[in-house]
Amino acid sequence: MARVSQEHLDARRRQILDGAALCFARNGFHATSMQDVLKEVDLSAGAVYRYFSGKEELIAAIVAEVLGQVHDGFEEEARNSPPPPPDILVASVLGRVLATKESLTVDGRPAFPRLVVQVWTETLRNDELAGLLREGYGAVQATWTRIVEAYQETGMMRPDVSPDRVARTMMAAAMGFLAQQALFGPASAEVLGDGLRALMSVQDHSSVNLLETRSN
Repeated sequence: MARVSQEHLDARRRQILDGAALCFARNGFHATSMQDVLKEVDLSAGAVYRYFSGKEELIAAIVAEVLGQVHDGFEEEARNSPPPPPDILVASVLGRVLATKESLTVDGRPAFPRLVVQVWTETLRNDELAGLLREGYGAVQATWTRIVEAYQETGMMRPDVSPDRVARTMMAAAMGFLAQQALFGPASAEVLGDGLRALMSVQDHSSVNLLETRSN
């Protein structure tokens, strides 16, 4: 029997994950059966179950992959000294992640944001998935905290706000942007970057007034 190459195995696994993601984004986890997944990927049950034991394992694999991509993206940028400013950083990483999923569409619209919202909903009843999500978000938050500390050390950001709070806020901006896409339709990550850039330009009038008073 001919030996199956690792490249073939990886491609088959990718095919199954993408097909399952489309099914979940289209109908939700509970309304999707393994038969739906088999039909979507046009494979036999044996071919699919060779890689995944069922829906729960498929969901976990999809979530772990996406969180890994997000974390790796921010980790890569965190190695710069200093890291890019938040508007460029978030838009760049989120844009790259979205680009890897742009071929997945449901009714002509990107499937990935819809899938993300489905995952958030599922964590309310699935403790194992909720734990996986907490672990993944915790890793991203830890990376963002280091990035904020680098901003503060180089004078790019005011030092009187907890890095953890800034990290949570930037993550909330990215998560909210994905939720908007799921609800209202696709938008470029540049939209988020431009919005963050505008918010970053807002001046603290109390500080401005204090400086003006001292100069007079």
